[in-house]
Amino acid sequence: MGAPEPKSKAGSPAARAVYWAAALGLAAVFLYYSLRGIHWARVWEVLRSARLPVVGLALIVISGSMFLRAVRWRVLLSAKGNIPIPLAFWATAAGYLGNNLLPARAGELVRTLMISRRSGLSKMFVLTTALSERVADAIALITISAVVLLALPVRPGWLADAARPFAAIGLCGAAAIALLPVFESFYFKVLAWLPVPHAIRSRVEHVVTHVIQGIRSFHDGGRLARFLALTAVIWFADAVTAVICAQSIGLSLSFPAALLLLAGMGLGSALPSTPGYVGIYQFVAVSILTPFGFGRSDAIAFSLLLQAAGYVVILAWGLVGIAKQRSTDKA
Repeated sequence: MGAPEPKSKAGSPAARAVYWAAALGLAAVFLYYSLRGIHWARVWEVLRSARLPVVGLALIVISGSMFLRAVRWRVLLSAKGNIPIPLAFWATAAGYLGNNLLPARAGELVRTLMISRRSGLSKMFVLTTALSERVADAIALITISAVVLLALPVRPGWLADAARPFAAIGLCGAAAIALLPVFESFYFKVLAWLPVPHAIRSRVEHVVTHVIQGIRSFHDGGRLARFLALTAVIWFADAVTAVICAQSIGLSLSFPAALLLLAGMGLGSALPSTPGYVGIYQFVAVSILTPFGFGRSDAIAFSLLLQAAGYVVILAWGLVGIAKQRSTDKA
């Protein structure tokens, strides 16, 4: 029996309505805070001064970071099958495009289906590795923010205040990855005890088996070491991208401040958001960069450039990935 199709967390009409209400409300609040007192003439002046060769370098680094993310995901997928690097890259690109255009991070489903259809791997296994990768990124961002906040004399208030609850969430995620597979036999004993029809029990057991296999991808020492090494390189490259984008418009952004900015953007993206995280990125940029000497208008200009650079790369590679998937489906 095949695995059931993964469901979006905003699957039902009522859930979608609640999600969109929360996302639009947060976006409105964040934009109101971020755009107060902005001098749009200054924003345009800063953006117009962008040096295109330097922006082009940022686009190359972003593309490289996306490639490394695909390689990192492939490390987890290798627990059950040998996924070609091109397939992992195109699925990653299409998934990121889905996350930018669709609500509730539906791009995770896009890349899951692309890998599952081409490889024969269980949808639940692939989806679990994708979501576990996101949990690992959250843990990495929490660690980065904690280290940077301890080292910097300037501490943006909301991020310093949010560090503890986010750390608690991150620790819970790490504990889940470490401990859930240990109790696998217990889950099946509970399922056997429950008075449910055999067909339902079989489907649930199938899902649990593949979810546990996805989480267990982290339990191999060599695989975990490769994953962690790639994670460090990826976030280093993303911080370099932020520094390059700032330099392209004549702004000075230190590497620690860039790491803190990325941590804020990454953690903020966990909130209900409109496609493209409109409002959240502007709020994070203004609140984190102004204590480091950025004017509010400069922070907005920088956030727009950084977002635009990411959109260009994700749109370009994502559209190619989707086109390749369609051509494969027609073949």
